[in-house]
Amino acid sequence: MKAVLLDADGHYRVAELDEPAPGPGQMAIRVAYAGIQWGDTMVRDGHFPVRRPFVPGFEASGHVAAVGEGVDASRVGETVTALTTAGAYAEVVLAPAVLALGIGDMPLRTAAGLGWGAPTAYDLINTAAHVRPRESVLIHAAAGGVGTLAAQFARLAGAGRIVGVVGSDLRADYAAQFGYDQLLLREEFPTKLGDEKFDVILDPVGGSTRHTSLKQLAEHGRLVAFGNLSTYEPVLANTNDLLMHGKSLVTYNSNLLGQTHPERLADSVRRALGLVADGRVRVDITAEYDLADLALAVQHLAEGTTHGKSILRVA
Repeated sequence: MKAVLLDADGHYRVAELDEPAPGPGQMAIRVAYAGIQWGDTMVRDGHFPVRRPFVPGFEASGHVAAVGEGVDASRVGETVTALTTAGAYAEVVLAPAVLALGIGDMPLRTAAGLGWGAPTAYDLINTAAHVRPRESVLIHAAAGGVGTLAAQFARLAGAGRIVGVVGSDLRADYAAQFGYDQLLLREEFPTKLGDEKFDVILDPVGGSTRHTSLKQLAEHGRLVAFGNLSTYEPVLANTNDLLMHGKSLVTYNSNLLGQTHPERLADSVRRALGLVADGRVRVDITAEYDLADLALAVQHLAEGTTHGKSILRVA
């Protein structure tokens, strides 16, 4: 089969490999499309150490080709969207059966756009932050794959006001499609907000943004940290100050959830999938690449020149 290898020097190349066989609890999926996500930049840059050469790719859509021990054999031939630990940038990938969900008649291209971003956005709003009707929500990286989905999930949860923070006017114009009440440029945060405080803030940025965001929380507000786009330097918070105002600093790690409680992550995938299938939430795929162009796709993502969701066409 054809697959993309990431070598020891950080370069990608298309190679011919043997097709993998599913083990217990796994299924082999013939990949149609694979989603590109921030984890790809982290693996490339060494933040997730893996033994190289390595076949990256953490999300895929396609048809079940074979199943391992303990998996219902009737699933062979099923069209699925799947979350993987590696290997999606190949013609065949292995995935835990619990994290491969049937998509019915949803197009495979659309299904690939769900990836890890859809359950992450769903959980940020409904599980980690538990957004309540009429609450105000601020979302950093508002034009990204998670941000655009989180804004839609927040509206469905009854949020009264949704504000997004983006890096450029172009990204603000793009994010405006997804129901934000106001969009700010990064340099306008928080000055342009005046005295406004928020019940919920979603922060994948870290560093000084996280410090400032904590100050922008209303009483009983929740800041959910789910990444470190700007820096891996630790952010320290005074729990006594948080306690005095009922504020909470919460974290969310979908990768860890997939390892410790995959059934919970699968439930969130299922709920997000249902909302996309019935048209209440839109996954916006803005770029599609060939296998040979993966390096370019990951570089565009790392540079922040993409918005929405990018995918790789495999079959």
